Amino acid sequence: MQKKPLVESAFTGLSLLLNLALSVCLIIFVAPALADVDGESSGTPRLTPFEASFSASIEQGITLSGSAKRILSDQNNGVWLYRTSVKSFVADIEESVVLKWQDGQVIPLRYRYKLSGLLIRDREETIDFDWQQNLATGRYKDKAFEVALSPGLLDPLGYQLQLHQDIKAGKREMEYRYVRHGRLDKEKFAVINEGLIETPQGEMNALMVEKLRGEDAKRETLIWFAPKFDHMLVQLLQTEPDGSRYELNLKSIKQL
Repeated sequence: MQKKPLVESAFTGLSLLLNLALSVCLIIFVAPALADVDGESSGTPRLTPFEASFSASIEQGITLSGSAKRILSDQNNGVWLYRTSVKSFVADIEESVVLKWQDGQVIPLRYRYKLSGLLIRDREETIDFDWQQNLATGRYKDKAFEVALSPGLLDPLGYQLQLHQDIKAGKREMEYRYVRHGRLDKEKFAVINEGLIETPQGEMNALMVEKLRGEDAKRETLIWFAPKFDHMLVQLLQTEPDGSRYELNLKSIKQL
């Protein structure tokens, strides 16, 4: 059987990394939450504006790397802008959601996603959430769609913010429904262990979270959240069926 050229293999790996960054890896760097603040009950956290960066690497015969930045900013009146920028030599991703943070819950208002690059086809998705009409409208691959809304329904970025807050609140099994590509998707996570891990910031205690898939699934995704950093994600490792490994590590974070 003819071997896949090295450049093609590298491109495939980077494409997988970008998809990973979009759908799983960019769970990271959700803003620290503070409790017992003026105007809020003791059990309701509030968000803190921040800017964070992380490094990503692929081991697939060769080693490839990329970087990303995530920013959470306060737009006033309980509205927040949560955005991510992913950079690599293959393509760039810009993703954002305007949301409300109410009673410890993410309420998405407007979601935007754009993928652009020299070697791949550009791709965009828009979703607007009308909670008065209980209807989400959007476009994906130049096709319009509508999805009926129900309480708790999220967007592809909002569920990641919700995951961090739920882990901080002590939950150990989480399930999220969200709108993507004109349909409803679902993700499940569970805390499966706690212990010391090695990170670029040194050794620290962390909660190990697994993305749950079917019993026969051969792909494994493990995520580590550190209580030391307000239960922020500090490391992620995904192993593919062919043995390829994709890893993310926290580099830096600052409050705005």
